[in-house]
Amino acid sequence: MTRILIVDDSPTEVHVLKTMLEKNGFETMTASSGEDGVNLAKQEKPDLILMDVVMPGMNGFQATRKISKEPETSTIPIIIVTTKDQETDRVWGMRQGAKDYVTKPAQESELINKIKQALAS
Repeated sequence: MTRILIVDDSPTEVHVLKTMLEKNGFETMTASSGEDGVNLAKQEKPDLILMDVVMPGMNGFQATRKISKEPETSTIPIIIVTTKDQETDRVWGMRQGAKDYVTKPAQESELINKIKQALAS
């Protein structure tokens, strides 16, 4: 079963994403900060990571950069899921190592398709 790590500090957002993913047959785990996300990625080696950007402490861009640069986690695809909808944010997120970028509220069909594409590449 495909394991997806959700990194988001909003309990509501985590619940929405978890429900969406589990309904589509994915196993989920969660982290509520960038630091926890980086540590969990190293420990659990999920198949994919959904990363929020706006979080206290290490933000999602920093966590994405760290995960994509570390040899042990660099092969894990990351999709940024955020309210930041500016083109500059999207470009910056991709430069940090993200495979894709989705703005909240995430549409289920779009998110599931992007997850499948990221896992296939």
